[in-house]
Amino acid sequence: MVAEEKQQEILERLQNGVIEFEEDEVVEAANEALELGMDAYKCVIDGLAAGMDVVGEYFAGGEYFVPEVLMCADALYAGLDILRPHIKFDPSKQVKGSVVIGTVEGDVHDIGKNLVKLMFEIAGFTIYDLGRDVPLDDFVEKYLETDADIVCMSAMMTTTMIGMPVVIEKVRAKNPNAKIMVGGAPINEDIAQKWGADATGEDAPNALQEALNMIGVLRDLDEFQAERKPKEWGADGVMEAE
Repeated sequence: MVAEEKQQEILERLQNGVIEFEEDEVVEAANEALELGMDAYKCVIDGLAAGMDVVGEYFAGGEYFVPEVLMCADALYAGLDILRPHIKFDPSKQVKGSVVIGTVEGDVHDIGKNLVKLMFEIAGFTIYDLGRDVPLDDFVEKYLETDADIVCMSAMMTTTMIGMPVVIEKVRAKNPNAKIMVGGAPINEDIAQKWGADATGEDAPNALQEALNMIGVLRDLDEFQAERKPKEWGADGVMEAE
C-alpha cells in the first residue's frame, strides 16, 4: 500500500508538471505512479486534470496565453498516454448512453473536450467525437444520424462560443426535447441558461455528472411513453393513448 504522503506527492508532481508545462516531469511521475500501484483514474483526475483546472484559471486571468496553454496540454497528453491504458473500467457501473461531442467551428483547442470525452468513455457512453473546429451544421447532422442522447459542445474563446446558440437553435428545431451541454473557459451557467442549453460543467467530472442526470431524465421519459400504450384511432386521425 502506497503511503498517503507519497501518493499526494506524486499527484502534486503531475499537477505542477502540467501547470509548468514540464512534460518530462509528468512522464516520470506517471510512470512512478504505475510502478507504485496507484489508481490511474485518480492520477488523471486529481493530478493531470487538476493541473489543467489551474491552467484554465491562469488563461482566464490573463496570466497564460494560447502558447502556454498548448504547452501545458502537451504535458497533460504525455501523462494521459501513460495512464489511460491502465484505467479500470467497471462494466457494472457503466451506463447506456451516447453523446455527440466536439469543439465548435473556429476553435482548435480541444483539451477540455478530450478530458470530458475521457470521462464519458469511462462511464460507458458511446462517443461520436467530431474533433475540433467542427462546422456548426455537423453537430446537427451527427445528432440526427445517431439519435444520440446528448450533444456536447466546447469552446475556449469568446469569439468562437457564439456558434453554440446557433447549434442549439438548429437542434431544438429538429427535437425540442434534445439534451444539450456546453462547456469551456468562457462558458458559465448563466450563459448556458441564456442560450437554452440543459447544462454546463465546471470540470470534467462535473460535466459527466450533468450528463448522467440528463440521461436519467431521458430514461424516465422513455419509460413513461412506453407505458402509454396505444388504444385506438380517434376521430381526428390521431391515435389515442390510455
